[in-house]
Amino acid sequence: MPTRKPLLPDVARRTAAWCGVLLLVAGVAAVAVWLCVALKTAVTPVLLALLGTALLGPVHRWLTAHKVNRSVAAGLTCAALVAVVGGAGYIVVTVMVDTGDQIVRSLKEAAQWVIDHFDIAGVADVDDLADNAKNLVEKFGASAAGGLLTGISLIGSLVTTAVLALLLTFFFLRDSDRAAHLAHAVAPRGTGALVEAMGRRAFEAVEGFMRGTTFIALIDAFCITVGLLILGVPGAVGLGALVFVGAYIPYLGAFISGAVAVLVALADRGIVIALWALGVVLAVQVLEGHVLQPVIQSRTVQMHPAMVMIALTAGASVAGLLGMLLAVPLCAAGFGVIGELRREADGGEGVVPKGP
Repeated sequence: MPTRKPLLPDVARRTAAWCGVLLLVAGVAAVAVWLCVALKTAVTPVLLALLGTALLGPVHRWLTAHKVNRSVAAGLTCAALVAVVGGAGYIVVTVMVDTGDQIVRSLKEAAQWVIDHFDIAGVADVDDLADNAKNLVEKFGASAAGGLLTGISLIGSLVTTAVLALLLTFFFLRDSDRAAHLAHAVAPRGTGALVEAMGRRAFEAVEGFMRGTTFIALIDAFCITVGLLILGVPGAVGLGALVFVGAYIPYLGAFISGAVAVLVALADRGIVIALWALGVVLAVQVLEGHVLQPVIQSRTVQMHPAMVMIALTAGASVAGLLGMLLAVPLCAAGFGVIGELRREADGGEGVVPKGP
């Protein structure tokens, strides 16, 4: 009996199979994103708690290694987190309130200087641009932070989310030793070890990202603040606080905060000091890109800058500013899972990193 000839050539069938896989993955991802948006009131504290657990995990492990009860260690770690974040937030808010008007005024003067010296025609008045920018920021902030708890004020929703995230962080730290048993309990038969390995790799990637980013942000903010103070740029401490906060949004945050520092220097001290400020910002960025990033984050999942920008754009479109903050660590976790799956597919036995 003659063999039937396939309806489609082999290349077409392979292409169709890959297209089907991509459509399936895209569909699952779309449903997952839709569920996260629909349940953002519950999902947001969980994600923030996971980031907090990743950041505080080493402290909790150090305490438990010194024979401290797990609950007591988790409580002490969360108390330290509240003290540090609360103190840092108070300092940042105080500095920004004290120097915010000065920075805005300097930005207006810098914009007017650019318009006058480059003879830019057809540009609206700087005050109008500033008012429009303020309105845009207010709208963006409302879209980014609004909707966490429908019908409740922004302050109430932020406080509620913060408290819930803190409580979840406490439980995640205290019960982290049970994560492996949970992975084996919920995984299909025979896949418990793989699920545990993927979870550990994902958590390790997020943990490395949070620790590395925080340390790098501190160094960047310190170096830029010292440089601006030496140059006599007004609002140097506030600009340093802006650099620290912006460091959690890779590339985009550093660019915006650095540009603001240079424009403030241009308006108040002239073009020479502005060029020196630009040199300080560029030197810190070179230090970060060629020394700090390779040394501090050498063991975490490395992503191409293009992937980071795509993740930031997708996060902003889904959840505004909060999405931009969560996009990169979530992508780092995803790359960790993909790496573990590839290792399993290649038949290699990867080293399972230590979990929380």
